[in-house]
Amino acid sequence: MSKNLILLPSFFTWNFFTLCLSSFLFFASFNMIIPELPAYLTSLGGEDYKGLIISLFTLTAGLSRPFSGKLADKVGRVPVMVFGAGICFVVSLLYPVISSVAGFLFLRFVHGFSTGFTPTGVSAYVADIVPFNKRGEAMGLQSLFGSLGMAAGPAFGGYIGKIWGIEPLFYASAFTAILSILVIIRLKETVENGEKLNRKHFRLHRHEIIEKRVLKPSLVLLLTVFSFGTVLTIIPDYSEYLGIENKGLFFAVFTLSSLGIRIIAGRTSDKYGRIPVMKVATLSMALAMLIIAFAQTKAMLLFGGVIFGCSVGMNSPTISAWTIDLSLDAFRGRALATMYIALEAGIGIGALVSGWVFANKVENFPFVFSIGAVTSTLAFFYLFTIPKEQKFLVPEDGL
Repeated sequence: MSKNLILLPSFFTWNFFTLCLSSFLFFASFNMIIPELPAYLTSLGGEDYKGLIISLFTLTAGLSRPFSGKLADKVGRVPVMVFGAGICFVVSLLYPVISSVAGFLFLRFVHGFSTGFTPTGVSAYVADIVPFNKRGEAMGLQSLFGSLGMAAGPAFGGYIGKIWGIEPLFYASAFTAILSILVIIRLKETVENGEKLNRKHFRLHRHEIIEKRVLKPSLVLLLTVFSFGTVLTIIPDYSEYLGIENKGLFFAVFTLSSLGIRIIAGRTSDKYGRIPVMKVATLSMALAMLIIAFAQTKAMLLFGGVIFGCSVGMNSPTISAWTIDLSLDAFRGRALATMYIALEAGIGIGALVSGWVFANKVENFPFVFSIGAVTSTLAFFYLFTIPKEQKFLVPEDGL
């Protein structure tokens, strides 16, 4: 076979593939239980606390970001990745053991540390091993594997929950998490002269919490992923209301629709700049939320899921690449942590607000999702206020 027929990009090394595979397993692990959690919490007597399922998770993820960013820069990327996946493993084993509402909510709070650590380490590692002019494409490809995990997880989890019940589903989640650790445990560390973990790494100075250089993309991300928190919280009930038996189907549809466009969006942002792509992404998100808000059939809801997925597919790699563009190499972990704080804040607020507005009343579905359309529209208009010199961050010569 001619070498010209090999389509894999030059940065697709064994280490990069290992990261991608681990991302797939990690995201599958904690996403496979999400569609069944609202019903499980209801069975425990916690129907009124559905909004906390996602918001508690994202709260600790956000709170842990400054620590994961500092540890990724000082100690290393690999330990940060392993720690986050380890949390997934332990907590998934504990869900069947602790069966009170308070205990369940506490576990959701602890579970959030997983995404507070692992994605920070993964993104920083990718940025370390990929050339500047390929960042958008690399982030698109890496996030594609994460999205595959987000698609396979809920779909597979919905099947396990329906056939075998919730406890086997929790154990399957734990098993998937430990596999994600085994895949990366022997990766070569990219942080040179990494420090040995000690107490000083857990003492944060004010300037170590937020990286001011990346506030612009972080704000855009916060406004956009508000909708994601709404979807995670309300879609299981909406799916049931419209007669969709597998509550993970919508998640599979929107995630699968985001796959191909991630690489295209990443390459486009490498060539033409991050902001033009983000304008399309935020406008698409607003449109998707309006379609979902007024869906009266299964087909219309799933069509909204397709548009939603396309928006997520454009948003994720472009924001990541934009954040890395603006960051300094020595503080890359902190910059990515700041971005992820915005991510968790947006998802958490979206989950909390949507749960409160929904209040288990089906007549509130249109209003709940329309709020997401408003926040995405605000992000769209904010992009026009960014100075012209911020719009094209990638040098034309690719150096």
